[in-house]
Amino acid sequence: IATLVTVGAIAAWSFHTRIPDEWNPWAPLRLAEPPNFLTRYKLSRASANDEVCRTTLEQASWVYAPIADETTAPGCGYRNAVRIDRMRATVSEPFAASCREALSLALWELHVLQPAALRHFGAPVTKIEHFGSYSCRGVYGRPNARKSHHATADALDVAGFIIGDERRVRVLSAWPSDDAEGRFVREAHQGACKFFDSVFGPDYNAAHRDHLHLDRGAFRLCR
Repeated sequence: IATLVTVGAIAAWSFHTRIPDEWNPWAPLRLAEPPNFLTRYKLSRASANDEVCRTTLEQASWVYAPIADETTAPGCGYRNAVRIDRMRATVSEPFAASCREALSLALWELHVLQPAALRHFGAPVTKIEHFGSYSCRGVYGRPNARKSHHATADALDVAGFIIGDERRVRVLSAWPSDDAEGRFVREAHQGACKFFDSVFGPDYNAAHRDHLHLDRGAFRLCR
């Protein structure tokens, strides 16, 4: 509620005063702008409009292509999705993601992942290893469970990273450690909570012991 009141106050002020776009709630989301308390609001607005989402994603320095909307089974399929062949870092294999999931990934990679890698290792993330995104299945793969966000290409499971030329950091082995790798993975997890709706890591449950689950869904949870 406090954020909405603040947004309203800024909006009213903006009718009379020219303010920078980063502090204007009605200005479009710019992926390269340093995040602030309005970023989440702008991300929500961009995510809610298919055309705006696609236009905003064009700001990312990625290799990707739109894919046709498809319903593969009841409760499964994707719309306004893209096939991502490369982010700023390479990916272990191309994957499908809804546009709104892709926007969150772009913000996370740019403002959390790469800066954290440079701080902890003095080198960038050059490859993101993952367990997949789209999968027509229920939560935890249970046949009678509600559909997972993977079933609509709104989630990605990140298993690890390649730093620089050859350093490999896996979520499974790094998470419990107190060295640079452990701190980096935990920072990647916590930073993701700024841009995704649900973020699950190894502390959530045994099913997530070896990856970070990053999704755009109906509720907020960071565990």
